[in-house]
Amino acid sequence: MTLNPDLFTVLLVEDEAADAYLIRLAFEESHVLVNLQHVQDGVEAFEYLEQQGRFQDAPPPDLILLDLNMPRMDGRAFLARQKADPRFRRIPVVVLTTSDAESDIVASYDLGAAGFIVKPLDIDDFLLKVKGLEDYWVTLVRRPKGN
Repeated sequence: MTLNPDLFTVLLVEDEAADAYLIRLAFEESHVLVNLQHVQDGVEAFEYLEQQGRFQDAPPPDLILLDLNMPRMDGRAFLARQKADPRFRRIPVVVLTTSDAESDIVASYDLGAAGFIVKPLDIDDFLLKVKGLEDYWVTLVRRPKGN
């Protein structure tokens, strides 16, 4: 499959296959074309950002959707490292997680997250939240060029 470099690219960092499927489904049902890339954890996300190995031709993401609780490198460690790296710190990160703990919300924003969304248990609500997220980041927000 040849990717269109003009499409808005979302890097989904998510270890739960069911959640990744629902997010993909929500983007596919939308009226906006998005290039959704999926990795399993923070280690793979950095391989993607640095275009290493199987990601050497990967398009740079315009937005990162990040789960917090993952193996190897969790979302907190990824976010801290990503925001400390001048090559990648301007890429907005929205935390999309099952946690609604105030400490996770505060820590995510302190680490530089652009948003925090609690994954709903209801499938229809989950799809609505992802579509709203897409409408905001793809349609409304203006970001610097070359990000």
